[in-house]
Amino acid sequence: MPSPHTLLPVEYPVQLDFPRRIAILGSTGSIGQSTLRVIEALPGRFEVVALAAGRNLELLEAQARRFQPRLVSVADAELAKKLKQCLSNLPRRPEVLHGPGGLRAVAAESPANLIVAAVVGVACLEAALAALQAGKLLALANKELLVAGGPLLAAAAAKRKMPLLPIDSEHSAIHQCLRAGRRSELRRLILTASGGPFRDWPLEKLAKVKPEQALRHPTWQMGQRVTLDSATLMNKGFEILEACHLFGLEEAQVEVLIHPQSLAHSLVEFHDGSVLAQLSPADMAMPIQYALTYPERMPHAPAQLDLAAQGRLEFFTADENRYPCLRLARQAGRTGGTAGAILNAADEVAAAEFMKGRLGFPAIADCIEAVLSQIPARPLKQLEDVLAADAEARQAARDWIVQNHGSRVSGAAAAERRENL
Repeated sequence: MPSPHTLLPVEYPVQLDFPRRIAILGSTGSIGQSTLRVIEALPGRFEVVALAAGRNLELLEAQARRFQPRLVSVADAELAKKLKQCLSNLPRRPEVLHGPGGLRAVAAESPANLIVAAVVGVACLEAALAALQAGKLLALANKELLVAGGPLLAAAAAKRKMPLLPIDSEHSAIHQCLRAGRRSELRRLILTASGGPFRDWPLEKLAKVKPEQALRHPTWQMGQRVTLDSATLMNKGFEILEACHLFGLEEAQVEVLIHPQSLAHSLVEFHDGSVLAQLSPADMAMPIQYALTYPERMPHAPAQLDLAAQGRLEFFTADENRYPCLRLARQAGRTGGTAGAILNAADEVAAAEFMKGRLGFPAIADCIEAVLSQIPARPLKQLEDVLAADAEARQAARDWIVQNHGSRVSGAAAAERRENL
């Protein structure tokens, strides 16, 4: 499933002067808030010109007052009306938009030259594509965009000869390591995973996992969807597909190791046998800062790594019997086309039902496998192909859960996802 890159992303030139003009899609979410903290820590380097969020009006208002953007967007017209009233006393009031059109305007029509895509799910795929088509640099913190629409994003970036800058710690690590070599010298990538909270549990005990247990990640503080996907390791399965699209590789060239300490964020092996790893504390501010300032490195360290205090670093094979979602993600990667969109949609529905207590933990993978088997992957040529596959897979997942577990599943998952912007 290689993407149509002719160069590695690190070989595309980036020529953006400072201060850089930043727009954030998903400013009130975890990554969005961390991005704003990084910007505050580097005064004079950035101007926040646009913010898009979902329904967290109180936090968005505070962000707008603090950073004085020219454009903000919220989920719907009613929220936009309230936000206008809240910001009416600002000396420079931002333009307030809403809905998909507002998201697209923040990404493609604002004066930003660097867009941070941190909206959960495929809701901002159209906006991300519009940003690339408008010649803006795109920093991706959203796994689902590449999993569902990776070929479209990779093609749009390659057409402009622009890199896609990863904010995921694993792909940021790979991006950094690849600066030491050329594409022709690359042998494989090695993604690391903490293994989640259940890496040492007996397999038979997994049927009794409760939602609150699945959200106790051993090393990272993340949003609910990503944390649960880290427990099933679907998060790492998604990252395999992301790596293929970002770096133009086949699925078989990307391996996964369990690394409980979460300090070596990923490794790159070159064909002479040399293996390079990027190490840093488990702090998302570090890959965010790398993406915002690339190709420069700023003399500001969000966190310091003390290897002597850490002690040993361990690496283990990822067992696909324990983590069947890894196998399913690889299957989708080999299939290609809309299989990634089907995988993501089925996972989102199954994960939401587990969190509501309507589905057992092992049944998340069972549901995804059933949907992948039921819906044939089709060629992926345009945005509508992604959206159609997404809708079909969501309905198939809901039907499977009702038939096999007797749950009443509605379309509420999409609304819940928007709450996390």
